[in-house]
Amino acid sequence: MTLAIRCGTLIDGTGAEPVRGATLVIEGQSITAVHPDGSIPRDATVIDAGHLTIMPGLIDCHVHLTSTASSIQQRLMTPYSLNIAQALANARLTLDCGFTSVRDAGGAPRGVKMAIDQGLFPGPRTRIAVGALSQTGGHGDSLMPSGANLRVPDPEHPWTVVDGPDAARRATRELLRAGADQIKIMTSGGVMSPNDEPGAMGFTREEIAAIVYEAHAAGKTVMSHAQATAGIYNAVVEGVESIEHGIYLDERVIDEMKARGTYLVATLIAPLWVIRRAEKDPGSVPPYALRKAQEVKEAHHASFRMAVEKGVTIAMGTDTGVGPHGSNAEELAVMVDLGMSPMAAIVASTKTAAECSRIGHLTGTLTPGKRADLLGVSGDPLADIAVLQNRDKLALIMKDGAAFKGSGG
Repeated sequence: MTLAIRCGTLIDGTGAEPVRGATLVIEGQSITAVHPDGSIPRDATVIDAGHLTIMPGLIDCHVHLTSTASSIQQRLMTPYSLNIAQALANARLTLDCGFTSVRDAGGAPRGVKMAIDQGLFPGPRTRIAVGALSQTGGHGDSLMPSGANLRVPDPEHPWTVVDGPDAARRATRELLRAGADQIKIMTSGGVMSPNDEPGAMGFTREEIAAIVYEAHAAGKTVMSHAQATAGIYNAVVEGVESIEHGIYLDERVIDEMKARGTYLVATLIAPLWVIRRAEKDPGSVPPYALRKAQEVKEAHHASFRMAVEKGVTIAMGTDTGVGPHGSNAEELAVMVDLGMSPMAAIVASTKTAAECSRIGHLTGTLTPGKRADLLGVSGDPLADIAVLQNRDKLALIMKDGAAFKGSGG
C-alpha cells in the first residue's frame, strides 16, 4: 500500500529549512519520495496532516529502560522478572512520547530488545549495551558500603566490574556474546555511585584501549560515562566514539573531540532530576548523590555551552531512568536554554542521534530510503521546542511506517 502524508510543515531532520505543504510518500516500512509541491501519487491512501508539523521520530542516545526513579530500598525489593516487565512498560511510554529509537546505556538485556523487535510489545527501535564496564570501586560497582550488592546475578548479564586490560578484554567479549550493540564503559566517577566522585578518573588508558580494540574488532562502538576531565580525555584519545555527560570539559578535550569526530551526549537533565527527586521524595535519593548533583550542575551547563560554541558534534541523550521515563523531550528545551537553536536541537535529536547510535542508514531523517519513523506535532517546535514535551500535542507517531498513535490511513 502506498501512503501519502499531506504535511502542514515538513522538518526533515537534516537541518534544511522547513517546507510548507509537502507530501511524504511511504511504501511499507520506508519513505520512497518527498514531494515539495504537495503532489500525491495516484491510488495512494492519504493522511491529511495539513494542520501538523511532520518531523522525524526523536532518538535518545542514553536511556536505561530497566531503571526507574526509585530508592535503593525499592530496587532491592524488586524481583528481576518485575524489572523486565517494567522495562517493557518504559519502552512503550518512551514510544508514546515520540521517541522511535533509543540507545540503552546498560541494563536492558537482549530479550527486551527481541520482544520489541518481534512485536510482542510496542517500543522504540533499541540498541543495547547490556551492561557497563567499571573498575572496582568505580561508577558501575554496585557494592554498597554495607556489603549489599544492588547487582542481581542473572544469566543474561555478564559480570562487568573488572580490573586490568586482560579482564577488561574478556568482559568486553562476554558483553558482545550477550548481544551488545555497543560497549559502555566508565572512565570516571559519577553522581549516583556511593564510592567515587565525578572528578575521579576511572580505567587506565591501557584498559580503555583493550576494550576499544575488542569492540572495534567486532564492528561495534564504545560509549563512555565520562565526567572527569582526565577520564574524558583518556576515552577520546583511545578511540571511544561518544562521551556521555561530559561534565568537566576543557579546551584540550574539546579540540581532541573535534579532531576525531567524537560525539557529546550531554544528558543535561539527569542531575536536574536527581535534585528534583530529592526535593519531592528525599528518601529516593541518597544524600551523597544530591550533594554531587548540586555540585556538578553549573560546570555541566558551562561545559555544554562551550561545546556548542566550539562546534563539538552533539547527539541528544537524557540518562532517563535517573528521571522518569517519558520525560525525555525536556532535554531539548534545556539544550536550547543553554545555547542551541531549536533546529540544531532537533537535528541533534534526529539525524545526529541516529548517526551516533549507528542507525543513520535506517532512520533520523525524512528522506527517501529511510524508515518511516515520524511525528506529527500540533504546533511548531521551532517556535516553542517545549511543545515536544506535551504528549497531547503528538497527534501522529509512526515507526517503520506503522502508526502507533494517530491515523494509519
